[in-house]
Amino acid sequence: MNDELELLREWDADAAPLTGPARDRARHRLLNTMVHADRHTGTGTGPGRRRALRLVAAAVVATAVTGTAVLIGTDGSGEGGGAPGTSTPRVENAAATVLNGAAAWERQREKEPVAPRDDQFIYSKRIIKETERKTGEVKTYTDEMWDSVDVSKRSLSMELGREMWEEPAGKGGGVWPPRKWSELKKLPQDPEKLIWAIISLGSRGGSDDRSVSDLDKHQRFEAYWLLGELLKNPVLPQGLRPAAYEALALVPGVRTIPGVKDSAGRAGVGVAHAERGSREGAYLIFDPASYEFLGFRDERISASGKKKYIQLSHVVDWGIVDRVRQRP
Repeated sequence: MNDELELLREWDADAAPLTGPARDRARHRLLNTMVHADRHTGTGTGPGRRRALRLVAAAVVATAVTGTAVLIGTDGSGEGGGAPGTSTPRVENAAATVLNGAAAWERQREKEPVAPRDDQFIYSKRIIKETERKTGEVKTYTDEMWDSVDVSKRSLSMELGREMWEEPAGKGGGVWPPRKWSELKKLPQDPEKLIWAIISLGSRGGSDDRSVSDLDKHQRFEAYWLLGELLKNPVLPQGLRPAAYEALALVPGVRTIPGVKDSAGRAGVGVAHAERGSREGAYLIFDPASYEFLGFRDERISASGKKKYIQLSHVVDWGIVDRVRQRP
């Protein structure tokens, strides 16, 4: 089955390819359309490709062309490591060690954050270091986001320095991961139950008392991606972030990628899902000793198809604010 966003790329072939964060938000749209069929999205003020993605997402779900629309994986390799697709069971165990270590690291340091009100915005600032593969030219971007907590107001985000507006959700609409504190608090913190809870959100039902061994191939990809998106939320109830790491450790197909570096040049180990070959070079990065989460790695290709860029990113600041463009 072709990757859903490859289909979207072909639909709008003359537009600039999406950045990693933009592809993530496109997947958000696909999932939200499936879960909230009555959501109506405005055209906003973003570039034409972003508008096209919104329209195509609805068409894809409505016609059921590609089946489950939110699956993601990678067979990419790290700069110093082998391809995760060729990993042995020993390497898969190493991924569980890293993720469970990340959960322990979080639990030792986390505190219950101040819960955002529904009428507020979640602010985050991310540094993206982008390197052109062939020339080695490096550019650094500072992107900021203001996400409406209850999605009833326009949200503002940046993609490689360019501002993009997201229109409010329609009645009954929502996003994944949820930003409303009441919805986040409902998510179970038992790792297995958390997996089935988020899978059920995408399939409109199902029980959360099954075993991870019951996950089919597509559900494994879906669980990996949805958990990864949940971890991108800068503010989560105490205990939920480590539970998400532990849940990722249970998902079959998770692999480590040794010998990688984060956006600050620190040595790290990557964690990716190896059972699908559509997101080469996209993975989470952790400290190989403490297992502290360091950031993300992704790749993009230029509009001409001749240039390939490596993107390393990490969040440097976040907070709860009352309006767009306000900073903590």
